[in-house]
Amino acid sequence: MSESQKKGYKEIPIGGMITKAGSSAEFKTGDWKSFTPVWEKEKCIHCMICPAYCPEDCIPKKDGKRLETDFDMCKGCGICAEVCPVKCIEMKEQGDSDE
Repeated sequence: MSESQKKGYKEIPIGGMITKAGSSAEFKTGDWKSFTPVWEKEKCIHCMICPAYCPEDCIPKKDGKRLETDFDMCKGCGICAEVCPVKCIEMKEQGDSDE
């Protein structure tokens, strides 16, 4: 088949193609995590770095302060713990008895 005979992406029949982007906001995507971020509120300086780096936007904020993580959406990636300047977030393995 020559270049001029190939179909463009707009001409390909839909079939099994995904026609609409998905949204994790429609599903509780935190159910499969192996690690959970445990936040020490008393140690937190509310620098707002963790919400800025969270790829799932699951660290809510209010009045310039972070709130508890939305565990229904958190996938346990650990980025929040990694970027925290005062190390007030610790990643705990799911099922740890000291949570």
